[in-house]
Amino acid sequence: MFQKSRVAVLGSVLLISGCTFASESLFPFFGADDNNVQVAAVAPPAAQATTPALAPSAAPVLGATMFVPTAVTQAPSTGTFVGQKVTQHRSELVSLQSTIIGRNQLLQAARQKTTEDSQRYHGTVAAINTRLQLGTTPGNPVLISQWRAAQLELERLSEDVSELNGLANEVAADSAMAAYLLGASRATYGLAGAIDEDHRQLAILEDETNRTVVLIDRLLNELSEDISRQTSYLGSERRNLQTISLAIQNGEIMGANLFNRAFANAAPAGLAGVAIPAGPGQVTANEQPLVVIRFDRADVQYQQALYNALSAALERRPQSFFTLVAVAAGQGTAAEVALNVSKSIKNADEVVRTMADMGLPADRLQMSSTTSPQISVNEVRIYVR
Repeated sequence: MFQKSRVAVLGSVLLISGCTFASESLFPFFGADDNNVQVAAVAPPAAQATTPALAPSAAPVLGATMFVPTAVTQAPSTGTFVGQKVTQHRSELVSLQSTIIGRNQLLQAARQKTTEDSQRYHGTVAAINTRLQLGTTPGNPVLISQWRAAQLELERLSEDVSELNGLANEVAADSAMAAYLLGASRATYGLAGAIDEDHRQLAILEDETNRTVVLIDRLLNELSEDISRQTSYLGSERRNLQTISLAIQNGEIMGANLFNRAFANAAPAGLAGVAIPAGPGQVTANEQPLVVIRFDRADVQYQQALYNALSAALERRPQSFFTLVAVAAGQGTAAEVALNVSKSIKNADEVVRTMADMGLPADRLQMSSTTSPQISVNEVRIYVR
């Protein structure tokens, strides 16, 4: 039995450059690559042969409605007190409609700008992906520069969302004004001293005010939908850029952020019924890990294989939880074992940070450490739940 000595959080599976993936019924043994990296296949070999490109999520489709109110019907004043009220309400409605026309123009301009900023962002990310797929050096300064440009484009998209939010607040005020005008026009029916022409004009005005109220509500709803879709898109792309940064650091293509690819597609109802495992103490001595990373050298290149294994495992079971165990070599003197424990925990912390960069949520992984006299090299083991 593994003894729990500390618990941290993050989420998922692993592997390494002196790394072994143990087999189990759900994840049959697949094989090893030229770097002595063995992987438990969590998907058919064909699915693991090609790493998906780090393409941006499809930009959300923005609304295309033109919000132009129908012109207010004009009529001469009857000269009565009620007729004067009708003229006043008509003038206020004309002013409100003029404001709505201006809001519509701002909305269409904001949509056009958002589309252009999104196209530039996608073009920059596509250039990065192309270079990564062709192969490049780790930390290529050209790709770093392009990544920073993509980040700036994403910030412009964030500013576009802020602009839409500001416009939505203004339209909400317009909606309150429209509701007031509708109520005022209806209340005017109760005023004394009206003639039939006053009520005829008032009926037309009420109908046109009501149509304006409906138009403003539609405008506000479409704005809210645009903002919601853009906000979700920005969150997804920020996570993808985080993963792209790791890919540039390692000089090799990975794929979309794991949160976007797996957890965002998991049904909330299904997640609600899944209990987080009680802890790594549940790991038994005869339980086979999904991944074992052996840190037998100073710079173990496990990131790409780690990503592939995580991606395939989560594609198979999006609601999986994982237990990460830092196993220190227990051979040698007491001082040597103590040093191994310290190094083993540092190795585990590095793996956890890498998984975080790949987009794994913190609540999907539990972490502990133990010592094993059966191994001579520190390991990080990952168990799937």
